[in-house]
Amino acid sequence: MPDTIRRELAALERMTTADLVKRYAELHGHACRTRHRAYLKRKIAWRIQANAEGDLSERARRRAAELADDAEVRVMAPKAMVCPPQNGKGVTTTRAFDPATPRDPRLPPPGSAIVRRYKGKTARVVVLEDGEGFEYAGDRYASLTAIAKKVTGTHINGFRFFQLKEPVQ
Repeated sequence: MPDTIRRELAALERMTTADLVKRYAELHGHACRTRHRAYLKRKIAWRIQANAEGDLSERARRRAAELADDAEVRVMAPKAMVCPPQNGKGVTTTRAFDPATPRDPRLPPPGSAIVRRYKGKTARVVVLEDGEGFEYAGDRYASLTAIAKKVTGTHINGFRFFQLKEPVQ
């Protein structure tokens, strides 16, 4: 990498956010909608390098366009599937509310499985008896958030990840 590019990239670290926004607009030809420093630095650095060393080849652009046309594009993630207990019997039980152990109404009954596809893999979580938590991949977890973090590698709300919004009837 030439020294001029190295110096330009090093200068990005010293720039204020306002300077980064201006530099982004200069390089990309349009204003950006964010003031996220890390994002701006990445996009500016990429454009500086692309301008100096060349952008994607026309063949690579055509191939990317082909792949984008063939890909099944999702705007929203699929709804989580909530499966009833798989014990062979269809039993409905009604429990009295116990204020000592309040239960989140978004959770399915104990013994149910919450299934979510994520990046080509299926996460299957079994709801344990009240107060015992959840079971995922042979381990017990106290919360759905802990499981969502294990699955995704990043912090995310468990109810949001498993798409449990409405109270289960």
